[in-house]
Amino acid sequence: MSPDVVCVKPLQDYCLEAEFSTGERRWFDMKPYLGYSAFAPLTEEGLFMKAHVAYGTVIWNDEIDLSPDTLYLRGKPLSPGTK
Repeated sequence: MSPDVVCVKPLQDYCLEAEFSTGERRWFDMKPYLGYSAFAPLTEEGLFMKAHVAYGTVIWNDEIDLSPDTLYLRGKPLSPGTK
């Protein structure tokens, strides 16, 4: 089981920067997921940039979320101090 997400920063070009409860940070590209019907609404203007954390998971609204496992296991580790 992956650690919980404690902070997320939506970035331009449908990417996320997530910080986990371990202090690790990872960069995640959402573009490959936008073709799936569950994530397609994120292409609507402004919705993607509303990403936030609730209960250790990244969510956008009541219907769209991304598991911490996906972010942790498929995200690229960021070095401390990398912005």
